[in-house]
Amino acid sequence: MKNKAKNIMFQGTGSSVGKSLLTAGICRILRDRGFRVAPYKSQNMALNSYITADGKEMGRAQVVQAECAGIEPRVEMNPVLLKPNTDIGSQVILMGKAEFNMDATDYHAYKAKLAGVVMEAYNRLAEDYEIIAIEGAGSPAEINLRENDIVNMGLAEMVDAPVILIGDIDRGGVFASLYGTVMLLEPEERARIKGFIINKFRGDVALLQPGIEMLEEKINIPCLGVIPYERLIIDDEDSVTERWIEKKEGSLTIGVVRLRHISNFTDCTVFDMYPDVNVEYYDNQRALHRADPDLLVIPGSKNTIDDVIKLRESRLADEIIKKHEAGVPIIGICGGYQIIGREILDPHHVESHRERVEGLGLLDMITVLEAEKTTTRIEGTMVSNFLDMDMAGCPVAGYEIHMGETTPSGEVTRFAALEDGRSDGGVSADGMVMGTYLHGVFDNDDFRDKLLKALAKRKKEKLGETFVYDDAGRIDFQAFKESQYDLLAQSIEKNMDIPRLLEIIGV
Repeated sequence: MKNKAKNIMFQGTGSSVGKSLLTAGICRILRDRGFRVAPYKSQNMALNSYITADGKEMGRAQVVQAECAGIEPRVEMNPVLLKPNTDIGSQVILMGKAEFNMDATDYHAYKAKLAGVVMEAYNRLAEDYEIIAIEGAGSPAEINLRENDIVNMGLAEMVDAPVILIGDIDRGGVFASLYGTVMLLEPEERARIKGFIINKFRGDVALLQPGIEMLEEKINIPCLGVIPYERLIIDDEDSVTERWIEKKEGSLTIGVVRLRHISNFTDCTVFDMYPDVNVEYYDNQRALHRADPDLLVIPGSKNTIDDVIKLRESRLADEIIKKHEAGVPIIGICGGYQIIGREILDPHHVESHRERVEGLGLLDMITVLEAEKTTTRIEGTMVSNFLDMDMAGCPVAGYEIHMGETTPSGEVTRFAALEDGRSDGGVSADGMVMGTYLHGVFDNDDFRDKLLKALAKRKKEKLGETFVYDDAGRIDFQAFKESQYDLLAQSIEKNMDIPRLLEIIGV
């Protein structure tokens, strides 16, 4: 029986052309028009993930899209999540639960068995919503992967979805990429494409118009819009992010170590709200040596043991320790929390054939990697005072995604007391090093506000009157996110033929 929900699918000429954000913006536009809309991506490969209210793991891109749609994220929106943990392999997460690790070749053969999983998830959404906004992955023109496809044209056939094709003009060659993608498809697949969008445009659209008209004639598909390049503060899907090449001048600098297997780097997105805060990423020893961060963050990792080894081999570990000795405060989150400890044990070979690796030794604690993954959303109250912030008793919330238990010892005090009776994290005796398993810790408005004030105070004491910091005060992050989603929707609505899109959807 055909599902009652209408649908629309957004595919791209390649990765990072803007599928995720365009889908999110369309979700907001449809919501504002009174439709009950839900996002859906059958298979997502990303190291940025999120934990739903019922403890299931899903990609953050679909979380952003759900927030744009004004609904609670649920795992059916991303039934298959692949989290790369080696150059050729990934952890496979099905319906929010980590099932096994598999290399790319084996997974390509295995994914035919997942058609039932992705369809069951889609059907559940279709029972509850009027419109399903579907995001593809990579490009449908990856003809070597067409067999058993469950995420691009294969999925479009399964759910009978019309397709909008997105090209990224910021990279150059957008006409060739759009034309080449269409020409590599089978005739019945081309027939599904009802329009194309040129994304990330900078300049005068009038100069682009002759090319658009020529392309429309060649592929017999209409252009639905030219979307301008926008600098919005919205979570990225994966590690291919322009935040690592864009910088803004700022009075405070939050430095982030770019681990080889970095995950959930979106933990630091929140700092982009502040005009006087700059976020920098360091992927080598020289970059960190030249930098002068006011806070150094060691983020999450999908392979903590390998990242510790690479940090030492690249001498980036030595530079982190030097920054600590020079008085730079350090916060480790999840895998970063494990990395700054004394040692990491892997008795079950969860991540490596090694059973032990030394951490950076910035906190006196030991981590034992476990076979079972912890995935939960949790609340608690702060206990320790990092940087003399006087936050004891302050509420804190976040979500945990880790395969390990960490036991502080010595003079390390816990960071927070959790509502389920557990303790989280640790703070060094001098209050200069902090670790936590809570992703989203910086999203807590009070904690973040006090943290920035403490960093500004320290810098003022160091530089004197030459340091000027424009204290933006306490900012409501949730309200700020909503404002960014609205700006995204407004930009799309202004530059895209929405009535034509609604006609394609059939509403």
